[in-house]
Amino acid sequence: MRDFHMPGRSTVYATQGLCATSHPLAAKTAVSILEDGGNAIDAAIAAAVLLGLCEPQMTGLGGDCFALVKPAGTDTIHTVNGSGRAPAALTGEALRAYGHVVVPKTSASAVTMPGAVDAFCRMSDKWGKLGIDHVLAPAIHYAEAGIPVAPRVAFDWALHSAKLQGVAGRYFLVDGKALGEGQVFRAPGQAAVLRKIATQGRDGFYSGDVASDLVTSLRALGGVHTEDDFAKVEATFGGPIQGHYRGVDLVEHPPNGQGAAAILMTRILAQFDLASLEPFGAERAHLELEAAKLAHATRDIFMGDPDHGGSIEELLSEETAKGLAARIVRNAVLPNPKAVAESIHKETVYVAVVDKDGMAVSLIYSIFDDFGSGLASDRFGILFHNRGAGFNLTPGHPNEAGGGKRPLHTILPAMLTRGGRLDTVFGVMGGGYQPTGHTRMVTNWTDFGMGLQAALDAPRCFAHPEGTHIERGYAPEVLADLAARGHDIHVPDTPLGGAQAIRINYETGVLEGASDPRKDGCALGY
Repeated sequence: MRDFHMPGRSTVYATQGLCATSHPLAAKTAVSILEDGGNAIDAAIAAAVLLGLCEPQMTGLGGDCFALVKPAGTDTIHTVNGSGRAPAALTGEALRAYGHVVVPKTSASAVTMPGAVDAFCRMSDKWGKLGIDHVLAPAIHYAEAGIPVAPRVAFDWALHSAKLQGVAGRYFLVDGKALGEGQVFRAPGQAAVLRKIATQGRDGFYSGDVASDLVTSLRALGGVHTEDDFAKVEATFGGPIQGHYRGVDLVEHPPNGQGAAAILMTRILAQFDLASLEPFGAERAHLELEAAKLAHATRDIFMGDPDHGGSIEELLSEETAKGLAARIVRNAVLPNPKAVAESIHKETVYVAVVDKDGMAVSLIYSIFDDFGSGLASDRFGILFHNRGAGFNLTPGHPNEAGGGKRPLHTILPAMLTRGGRLDTVFGVMGGGYQPTGHTRMVTNWTDFGMGLQAALDAPRCFAHPEGTHIERGYAPEVLADLAARGHDIHVPDTPLGGAQAIRINYETGVLEGASDPRKDGCALGY
């Protein structure tokens, strides 16, 4: 039980359905959809699309998504890969010829096909109850009526508004300035696009006027995108990967997401007796930081689009985990992870929903960087993500930039199962931090017995390319201890990611929800 003398949040309990996400209006919308007779898929899509208006610096229709879906009446978990591919004409060779050693993050070269809209429509057709027109109605309304800017959104908007280029400033700035807390953000152009999707399905976005606007705008910015590239966008469905950890199984999305890195981290830490350590002490933080460095380095060697040579066999191997764990030294540090583009962003939204019939959805949706590429389409004001910055330009690497390939993604939805049955739906936002975040949530719950909300409230640390990032929630003596071991301590301006979680209590039939205080949102049920 939390100390009610101190600031904090209580776990939210409900019986008929529950949503946890990063903006209260999105959580409210999801619950309203459930009350209208929709299921968890309907609610998750409605909340996610609305978050593109509530938090436009984090996500939008020009982005990608991944999801884990457990339909009602079964324990089977399905994956949805809503990440887009590079345009057919993109080549790493051409980018190297221009003198690039990484994909430039604020260029049209970093804009891969936006895959989220196709995924939402296909998920709605496959599992939804209400239809995409009903599900998009709240976002259409709020795109026109407007949404007051929440405190964390205003903080991010001001911090990154200088990135907005050209017409993007027209759609996401007022008189050249970031919108402030309480100002109302409207996006009538996006409302028009959403209406087309509501009536025409995915074709309303990937063909016709919208696709023409997207392609024309990108080509004017130097892109090689074509209308045929947009027409070919298609989400893929499959099954998850998983790894056992102290009585639970961590269920992750397979590549091109980095879920295997989270499984590898938990397996490395399983070689140590974490439960005997102080939960917010230096020893636990040190082990986690070193395990993250090793998992990220291994990920960057092997992982990429599995259709183009990417592999996760090494990451899922117990022998690999044991070998890496043996490299961790108590009073010394490994080198910081390589400074790759996808390790340093933090712009994502996450939605967890469980409905009264037991359908559960873990959905993550992103434009990759702050305001994506900083570029927008001319007519409708669709902000382009820059997920192509997740490619590298190393010749022959499985994650080398190339036409038709999906880049390595940082975003990853998660679930925990216990005895083959779904236990917890959760996700952690924060770019390259996400495998560490998943590991920290799992170990908070299993090794340290924290409640659902307490695990999200707890302080975090991250092995960042620029040094060891540690939140202010750690005690000064812990920072001093870590520094003495060789960690280069930095307290970041912004907190490390955000998280949402829902747990199912089968004995009582009650759903438990938690929402990260690092964001503006909440868990809400009925």
